[in-house]
Amino acid sequence: MIAGPASADDLVFQLKNGTKSVLTHFYSSPVGVEKWEDDVFGDQVLNPGETIEITIADGRRVCEYDMRFEFSEDSDLDTTTDTQNLCELGTYTIHE
Repeated sequence: MIAGPASADDLVFQLKNGTKSVLTHFYSSPVGVEKWEDDVFGDQVLNPGETIEITIADGRRVCEYDMRFEFSEDSDLDTTTDTQNLCELGTYTIHE
């Protein structure tokens, strides 16, 4: 889900970790879907200050997505959720 060329229907944005903790899991699901999709990161993590290009290529023609961010176990940050219009989002920075 993260790499490869994007098609016209894919949602692509830059995700920046603006915290001091390692972001270990990132989930996204269209608004109204009752459960989280697979972890977008897979085996990867996003270290503090790093940015990664996220491509959501789920074939859906929706823009509003719920997002869930989970941090490393040694972090004092709680799991964070947010909702964004990913069609209009160029960059998203998670903050403490």
